Amino acid sequence: MQIYLHKSAFFCNFAVEMNTFGDKFAFTSFGESHSAAVGGVLDGVPAGLTIDLDLVRSELLRRAGRGTPLPSPRAVTEPDEVEWLSGVLDGKTLGTPIAFIIRNAHARPEDYEIFRHHCRPAHADKVYELKYGLRDHRGGGRASARETASRVVAGTVAKQLLAEQGIHIEAHVTQVGSTTDPTLFEAEVRNAAAQGDSIGGIITCTVKGLPVGIGEPIFDKLQSHLAFAMLSINGCKGFDYGSGFAGVTQMGEQANQVSGGISGGISDGTDLQFRVVFRPTPTTPKSVAKMGIDLKQTRLRMDACIVFRAVPVVEAMTALTLQNLQ
Repeated sequence: MQIYLHKSAFFCNFAVEMNTFGDKFAFTSFGESHSAAVGGVLDGVPAGLTIDLDLVRSELLRRAGRGTPLPSPRAVTEPDEVEWLSGVLDGKTLGTPIAFIIRNAHARPEDYEIFRHHCRPAHADKVYELKYGLRDHRGGGRASARETASRVVAGTVAKQLLAEQGIHIEAHVTQVGSTTDPTLFEAEVRNAAAQGDSIGGIITCTVKGLPVGIGEPIFDKLQSHLAFAMLSINGCKGFDYGSGFAGVTQMGEQANQVSGGISGGISDGTDLQFRVVFRPTPTTPKSVAKMGIDLKQTRLRMDACIVFRAVPVVEAMTALTLQNLQ
C-alpha cells in the first residue's frame, strides 16, 4: 500500500522498496554499503545441491576486481567471506530458504560525512531524499554497487543448477570508452583516471546450451526478463540483443541473420547473446571538486571504470533470470 502526504507542494511517497527478484526461484537482497553487512535470502533451491564454496569465493573475487585496471581500493581489501545462516548443512542445501550475509569489514561511514548535506550529481541521493524524506549518505546506501556482492552469491548457486542442465553463462568486456581493442582497455581507464575522471564500457554475455522454449508471449518474453534484470544493476544504462541498436543501420535481410538466440520472445536453441552498457562512475575527483568540496576533506574510494567488476554481476543476474524461468 502507498500513502501520500501532501507537504510543501510535494508528494512524499513512503512506500517500501521492492528488493525481491523472481518468484519460483526468489532472491531477496538486503543491506547497505556501510551497514554491518549485505546479504540475501534465496528460496526455491532444491535439496541436495552441494554448494561449490570455491566457486562462490572466486566469483566474489572477480566482482572485487582483482587484476583489473584501477578498481576501488575498498573492493580489493574487503574479505567478502560468506556466512551461511540457514538452508545449508554440511555443504548441502536442505530445500529450505538459504540465508547468508557478507560482513562489511572495511566500511568507513565517517568518510562520507561530508556528503550528509551534499547530494552527489548523477546519483540516487536527491531522488531518494525527495521520495522517502531521507537518504543514506554513507556511500549511497542501497544504491551502492556494494549491494551486488549478494547478487553474485545467489547467482553462483543458480549457475550451478543451470550447469547441471548443460547451460553455461560467460560474459566479458567488449568495449571501454570508444575502443573495442582489449589491448587498449587499461590505457583508456588510466587516461580517464589521470584526468580525475572515469569511463564506461560494454559487456557482452553469451549463454550456451539453453534449450528451445524459454520465455512466453506476450509480456513474459525472455528478452523482457533479461532487460529487467540487467537494468536493475547499479550503473547499467542500456540493453540490447541480436542485431540490437546496430540493426538500425542494417537492411532487413542482414539484421534477420542475427537472432541473439531469441525469436518471438522465446529461446530458439542457438546461443543466447546480449549486451549491456555501463556508465562512467559518477563520483570522481573532478565531480566532487565541482561540488565545491575540498578534496582533502574526502577519502574517495572509487572505480575509474566499473565495467570490469560488473562482469560477474551480469552473469549472476542472467543465471537468476534463467533459473527462475525453468
